[in-house]
Amino acid sequence: MVQFPSLKTGVSVQYPVERVLEYSTQVERFVDGSEQRYRDRSTGRREWVIELSQLDEGELSALRSFFTEVRGRANTFDFVDPWMGGPPITCRFASDSLGAKSFAEFDSRTRLIVVEAA
Repeated sequence: MVQFPSLKTGVSVQYPVERVLEYSTQVERFVDGSEQRYRDRSTGRREWVIELSQLDEGELSALRSFFTEVRGRANTFDFVDPWMGGPPITCRFASDSLGAKSFAEFDSRTRLIVVEAA
């Protein structure tokens, strides 16, 4: 499987990174008006909001190429949790568009949301 790209520094994210643990609950409503609730998954789904700044053109180009290769949220890739390390997690992007802005030669910025594939 394809691996999330690293920056020049050898890491894949810059701090601060926001990490979210999301649970999904299903609600069944019955004719008598009562409800039954249960979790859709046994564990929470992890999500990382990655804000990258001060990227040079090579780093931004690598991110764009990777995003195009996995076709946004269409395909999965391996991502290592920056908090936990360990084996890669199968993830996907939350969006089909990659917005990036360049302010100066070595100051391009982008925001990515990576979600754990269910």
